[in-house]
Amino acid sequence: MKLLTATTAITLAGTGLALAGTIDDIKARGHIQCGVTQGVPGFSNPNDAGDWTGFDVDICRAVAAAVLSDADAVRYTPLSNTERFTALQSGEVDILSRTTTRTLNRDTALGLNFAPVVFYDGQGFMVRESSGITSALELDGTTVCVSAGSTSELNVADYFTANNMTYEPVRFEKADEVLAAYDAGRCDVYTSDLSGLAARRLVMQNPAEHLMLKETISKEPLAPAVRHGDDAWFDIVTWTVYALIAAEELGVTAANIDQMKAEGSPDVQRLLGSSETGTGEWVGLDNDWATRAIAAGGNYGELWARHLGPDTPLKLARGLNELYNNGGIQYAMPIK
Repeated sequence: MKLLTATTAITLAGTGLALAGTIDDIKARGHIQCGVTQGVPGFSNPNDAGDWTGFDVDICRAVAAAVLSDADAVRYTPLSNTERFTALQSGEVDILSRTTTRTLNRDTALGLNFAPVVFYDGQGFMVRESSGITSALELDGTTVCVSAGSTSELNVADYFTANNMTYEPVRFEKADEVLAAYDAGRCDVYTSDLSGLAARRLVMQNPAEHLMLKETISKEPLAPAVRHGDDAWFDIVTWTVYALIAAEELGVTAANIDQMKAEGSPDVQRLLGSSETGTGEWVGLDNDWATRAIAAGGNYGELWARHLGPDTPLKLARGLNELYNNGGIQYAMPIK
């Protein structure tokens, strides 16, 4: 992806400032506008009834519960890789919650602010088992399907260059087009985030015929994003994510939240707004904001288990996304 010019960056920064007051706009319209994928099982995908479900969807629901006291007060806008940033910059959506990697360019030149990382991922490769390929170092001379405007496009170019290999990229704007092209045999290799490959393999014609190679070629810290220029809205999204993670750390679940609110430790009572030291005014909400966010779908671990974990079709291991005290690197900043 090309860097924006200084003039364009300044213009976008100005747009972000002009759009400050996101919370007031949300309250006036009565819902949050959430930018999601065009369909990635486990993350954001419409079910048979047409309702959006998934890990990223539940992040937006938690924010809506915190701000509007209604987790269902969300409208979803499916966006391609190339559409997503313009949609956020222009105010078409209030938040991107769609498997988006935090990078220097996006955090600065594109005028985005990223909330905490909700999924530590990495890029990989998928091939047909019949190809006999077992390592990414055997991909010299292959054709590779990749999403245009994604970090995957740059990463794959860097990987092949670094390993003195050649390849032919086959680019598409929409994720469904990339999947369809690979599934139809128009390219030898499909590259994306490992979570995305696992999700999209589920909807291929013959999932068992495809395997993911062992190499992980990048760091892909996926996080919700909002516009520059509205610190109040950024704070709410940021600390809602931290509240979900803190709840798992403290053993607060959707099922026990009422009991924990009454009988929990000082840290629990502070998180849930039942202590004398409330946190609501610090984020411009009432003291029950975190209670509502957690009750909407559960803590971070519950969201993971419901949409991504071993009892789901994706069967993803948490890995780095485990809590810091359980072998991972995920933890909340202190809520105090």
